[in-house]
Amino acid sequence: MDRYFGITQAGSTVRREIVAGLTTFLTMAYIVFVNPSILVQAVPGIFDQTGKIINQALYNQYYGAFMVATIAGAAVATLIMGLYANYPFALAPGMGLNAYFTYTVCLKLGIPWQLALTAVFIEGIIFVLLTVTGARSFVARAVPQPVKAATGAGIGLFIALIGLKNSGIVMPDPITAVTLGHLNNPSTLLAILGFFITVVLFALNVPGSILLGIILTTIIGATPLFNVTQYQGIVGKIPDISPTFFKLQFDSKTLLSGTFWVVVATFFFVDFFDTLGTLTGLAEGTGFTKKNGELERAKRAYLADAVGTVVGALFGTSTVTTYIESSTGIAVGGRTGLTAVVVALLMITMLFFSPLALTIPAAATAPALIFVGVLMVKSLTGIRWDDVTEAVPAFVTMTMIPFTYSIANGIALGIITYPIVKTLSGKRKEVHWFTWVLALLFVVYLTFFRE
Repeated sequence: MDRYFGITQAGSTVRREIVAGLTTFLTMAYIVFVNPSILVQAVPGIFDQTGKIINQALYNQYYGAFMVATIAGAAVATLIMGLYANYPFALAPGMGLNAYFTYTVCLKLGIPWQLALTAVFIEGIIFVLLTVTGARSFVARAVPQPVKAATGAGIGLFIALIGLKNSGIVMPDPITAVTLGHLNNPSTLLAILGFFITVVLFALNVPGSILLGIILTTIIGATPLFNVTQYQGIVGKIPDISPTFFKLQFDSKTLLSGTFWVVVATFFFVDFFDTLGTLTGLAEGTGFTKKNGELERAKRAYLADAVGTVVGALFGTSTVTTYIESSTGIAVGGRTGLTAVVVALLMITMLFFSPLALTIPAAATAPALIFVGVLMVKSLTGIRWDDVTEAVPAFVTMTMIPFTYSIANGIALGIITYPIVKTLSGKRKEVHWFTWVLALLFVVYLTFFRE
């Protein structure tokens, strides 16, 4: 084991790697509960227009299947990262992309969840091809830095808005579009309490603060004061994966539509640059980078992400990406792929906790969405706000994602804005020629093809 992972050479020990894996797992295990709660909303016949469950049996069936898909996608990708790339990085379905999958692609555009999974699958294949051929670096240079940085923040605001909506803290209004919800509702009060619990736990550096916040909120929700949590058990048999397994649907009409391929491009863009930013951030200060700043074994790390997305789509989950929560394991000494292997093995054990997952109410997962949104907004620190030609495209990207309820719209408008502002401000040389190509394509799409 020492020779395979190079543990001693990396200045680590087996014990330290195991502790690092456990630490990373605790900080990201919340996705096992949150991801299925988002994806299940894409399945017709489970919820009414107000978001109330009208078919509990169907909900349980699909929630369990999406939970298994979440675990499978995360475990496979993380194992590849550990065993093949030999990095202490963990992967799982990405927050924000799961929201885009459900709320924009399925509910807003009306694309069936099976076709949405097909888009994720195709995006993963493209990612694999670009990684193998080396075209990744070219695409990375073509997209403006402020758009990259603002995309993460915009997604953070997007999923925070979803959490606020799911908890009832905000609600639709015919005059102002959005207004404050009824805070005396037990579910809403529980969500607010859960948010503060999560914040305090995180501030006190409690390991697994988000996961622990979900569990504590669930327990409090079972008290007579709230009576929101409906206990269904803790340990049980592995849920049936058949409702989502290999459900890709290649519909010729949809596959030839511009909207479908914009969805594919959006999945790819966010996954690609989220992984790029996360891997770069995790590698800084850990000795994983070369002298030129590039990540060693970068191709292997990207392949782990890409293959994880392909496998995840086959099982039935949205795009798999590298998790920034891996930094917690690195902070306690994780330096090799053994850390990732430990995370993957712990993730697999979650297959036996489906009753616990079904017990957790939306009021307990909503605070996690809001708080993860807080963490994602930190990407705004990478924007040069003193340069208006950088600030404006970033602002457009960041605001249009939540305000149009679409990651695709925010990215498109940001890329369109960047070359125009730069060129008219006398900074044409700062614009990559392929950025203009992307901008023109997005103009055509938004003008003629957007549904």
